[in-house]
Amino acid sequence: MRIRARGWRFRYAGRSEWAVRDLDLDIEPGERVLLAGPSGAGKSTLLTAIAGLLDPDQAGETAGSLTVGGEPPAAVRHRIGLVFQDPETQLVMARCGDDVAFGLENLGVPTDVIWPRVDAALDLTGFPYGRDHPTGRLSGGEKQRLVLSGVMALDPDLLLLDEPTANLDPEGAALVREAVDRALAATGAGLLVVDHRVDDWLPLVNRVIVLDQGGSLLADGEPTQIYQSYADALQAAGVWLPGSSGPVRRASKPAGPTVLFAEDLTYTYPGHTDRPPAVSDIRLELQANQALAITGPNGSGKSTLALLLAGLLPPTSGRVDVTNVPDIGSADTPAARLSRRRRPLHRLPARQLVRMIGTVFQDPEHQFLTQRVYDELALGPRVMGRSPDEVSRIVDELLQRLHLSHLADANPFTLSGGEKRRLSVATALATGPAILLLDEPTFGQDLRTWLELIELLAELRDAGHAIGFVSHDPQFVAALADRTVELKAGRLVA
Repeated sequence: MRIRARGWRFRYAGRSEWAVRDLDLDIEPGERVLLAGPSGAGKSTLLTAIAGLLDPDQAGETAGSLTVGGEPPAAVRHRIGLVFQDPETQLVMARCGDDVAFGLENLGVPTDVIWPRVDAALDLTGFPYGRDHPTGRLSGGEKQRLVLSGVMALDPDLLLLDEPTANLDPEGAALVREAVDRALAATGAGLLVVDHRVDDWLPLVNRVIVLDQGGSLLADGEPTQIYQSYADALQAAGVWLPGSSGPVRRASKPAGPTVLFAEDLTYTYPGHTDRPPAVSDIRLELQANQALAITGPNGSGKSTLALLLAGLLPPTSGRVDVTNVPDIGSADTPAARLSRRRRPLHRLPARQLVRMIGTVFQDPEHQFLTQRVYDELALGPRVMGRSPDEVSRIVDELLQRLHLSHLADANPFTLSGGEKRRLSVATALATGPAILLLDEPTFGQDLRTWLELIELLAELRDAGHAIGFVSHDPQFVAALADRTVELKAGRLVA
């Protein structure tokens, strides 16, 4: 299916700047294209438009023309498969098999054909569970693979992938790329994939298209030629280049006192007592001036452990305690600390908990509470009783550091995936907690914002904060972590 754009531009409702502007583009049927560019350049917006899911009458304003297969994208939606950045937005059923079958049923595919196609799609993506596995028990990476299975089952003529391996472990990511390659070879479908980390996708594509920060075309051509001829311009724009590596790790201060510790921590999801615990017998400490990386394959329990450590899940057994951390707004006396220790972390009032622990969820939208980026950042400091001047200072500094100033008045839910991730990190930092727990903090980041996140978190660590983070990003782990533990099947192995 040929994609053709002529002077196409799009602007979200309530936003002054164009997300994509003056785009002239031709992509031939069967081409395999990597769509690159800095965070917020309009890559996801373009994919959504090509998929026929961007309604200008409701979402914003458009100009110029965009066609797929010579038709308006909405007219050929059934021939296009799209995997969003956030797999949660595409999961609709309680069981995995039913979720993959959902699209086929909507297209009226006969029942005796549906289930063989479901099984073949699950096998194609290396999905580790059968049809009856609950979708609510999947990790973020497993959800991505399930969504890809549902798209593959539809046998699309054009496959659109938006950061499809961002939350996958290396083995899972390789399985997805292999599945995509097999599907394209078998069907001749075209591919348009967005991914900041380009190295792994280059063997699968024959063309690279780069958008600049303003949503205009920066470069277009054969991969080797693009990355050689435009290297300086791409790097200046914050675009990842093949072979890009992180900064040399900056030495941290000696470890300070233990501020959080878990003892014999075990969690079994409600209704699943017949299955192994999600995490089991965890003993772990976080120390001031230190950053701890929690690694491991998808489904190993990393996100569950992070929620337990943050006091956001009640453990089935064992406990999590905070110590040597003053509770801002109350007396920091031995008696007060003892009183807090007698109360399990997950039972502390939200206002008390947020002053001690800042949390960044795997899905950033799960922590947005307002309709404006500025208000989202101001909410925590206001709840803590900060003065208006203090709130303004905190918000302005975070907006600048994390390259969100131009989005201060935007609705958080209209941001790009990378922008949402930076906003979720900023909301956790806004209250100045002694302990930070982050789940995949580098998801969707270009090189510039990735480096800024490392610098900001390193500064906090060196200022005495304790940081724990879940990550599949080996360069981020190497740049920031003082200590690394690995989780497999819910247990620590290192």
